[in-house]
Amino acid sequence: MTDPVVRVRNVSFRYAQREVLRDLTLDVRRGEILSVLGRNGCGKTTLLRCIAGALTPSGGSVQVGGEDIHRLAPPARARRIGFLLQDHVPSFPFAVRDVVLMGRAPHLGFFGFPGARDHALADAALERIGIRELKDRPYTRLSGGERQLVLLARILAQEPDVILLDEPTTHLDLRNQVLTLRIVRALATDGLSLIMTTHDPNHALWFGGTAALMKDGRFVAVGPAPEVMTEAALAATYDVDVAVFSPPSAAGGHRLRVDYLVERDR
Repeated sequence: MTDPVVRVRNVSFRYAQREVLRDLTLDVRRGEILSVLGRNGCGKTTLLRCIAGALTPSGGSVQVGGEDIHRLAPPARARRIGFLLQDHVPSFPFAVRDVVLMGRAPHLGFFGFPGARDHALADAALERIGIRELKDRPYTRLSGGERQLVLLARILAQEPDVILLDEPTTHLDLRNQVLTLRIVRALATDGLSLIMTTHDPNHALWFGGTAALMKDGRFVAVGPAPEVMTEAALAATYDVDVAVFSPPSAAGGHRLRVDYLVERDR
């Protein structure tokens, strides 16, 4: 068992007098995908922001690669962690390749300019995500799904150890959801550690990694996704009585697992 890349210990967080996170502890290892699920407002995005160093916990600690993330300067944090936000509103019509090249900024210094290696890494990221044909398109003229893939490519060019994804399939059609999830799983296979918030239990089951169910700022359950995603745990997390049905074809293989969660008759 390898040492955790991300180590969260007894993390709490408050907005004024409102306690949003309560004594959270978890580990994420190299090549692991952690899926965080829970109702709106339960603290999922706040947890990601604390891990990223954008918010400072009111208690506890977050370490990435053995270092306290909140003691690192922003460029050093950006070399460790890539963060794909839920919504990104494009402002300037940069070419896609230039947007991806911006991922190299943490490695360049304040007055640095991208060199041959930086351009090569940006091109490799475009190729890795499968969007090289978009490289000259204005970012502002892309669809939501295409922009999401461009931002993933920018994070790859950033070369972080950990990628945080805040509901990365929100507003995407089924094709782009599946494409995004396949890329996420491939990145974990390559050795990256990923933490993803999602509202869809299927995502956690399909990855087969670790799942954390959250409610009111606490973890209801944390562990291997197939063991954690039970009817009882989901009912406790979402306050709805559900039944889970798994099609036989979902067992094994690489197809996106589609389970059916239906409200039970009361």
